[in-house]
Amino acid sequence: MTFNLELQGRRALITGGTKGIGEAVVARLREEGAEILTTARSRPGNLAPDVLFVAADITTAEGCATVVEAVRDQLGGVDIIVHVVGGSSAPAGGFAVLDDNEWQRALDLNLFPAVRLDRALVPGMLAQGTGVIVHITSIQRQLPLPEATMAYAAAKAALSNYSKGLSKEISPKGVRVVRVSPGWVETEAAAGLVNEIAVKTGTDYEGARKTLMKSLGGIPLGRPAKPVEVADLVAFLVSPRAASITGTEYVIDGGTVPTI
Repeated sequence: MTFNLELQGRRALITGGTKGIGEAVVARLREEGAEILTTARSRPGNLAPDVLFVAADITTAEGCATVVEAVRDQLGGVDIIVHVVGGSSAPAGGFAVLDDNEWQRALDLNLFPAVRLDRALVPGMLAQGTGVIVHITSIQRQLPLPEATMAYAAAKAALSNYSKGLSKEISPKGVRVVRVSPGWVETEAAAGLVNEIAVKTGTDYEGARKTLMKSLGGIPLGRPAKPVEVADLVAFLVSPRAASITGTEYVIDGGTVPTI
């Protein structure tokens, strides 16, 4: 279903667009008529044939350079950038198990791709006098979970801070920068984690789901967000209907963060 967000023909780069939130954002912007280029390490078989794709590891400077070249060659420039790629694979055990490699991995995945791609692509947006950048952060940037994702939370906090600084620099020149901060989103990967918890604790999916929500301090809405709900928010924010919105962060967490 489209909402006539006036995205027809807009050129959009979406990182990490082959699963989870990224896949939902690709589908949503595609529905609204945007021309999409997305990235991952390899092209999945279920990607729509009209979605442009570049295989690249954007945790590296070389991978980001490959994406920048694809934007220029396949899109001829860009009007919308949505930085979705991110995550954590750090082991449980708190701060003591997070060695230098884990910290570097968190920064390479959750901060540097946005910094590098923005640095290369924003000048073109400034030259055309228009553009929108969305950085997908996380509620963990203000509500860190120390058991396993402290480095991830710190990297997302850095991304949020960088995003705010960038917005102050380039918004006066016509390029908007917005942050979207999800809480727990029930992606396929998240569902897999719930199933693992269910097996380990001898409960069913719903019981494990409630346990995970409780570990976050509870979700007042009573459920995690759906990828499509995050994608709907992103679609609005990159549209001309949000033309006066820049430099701010939109939390979509079902009420998880307990403070203002």
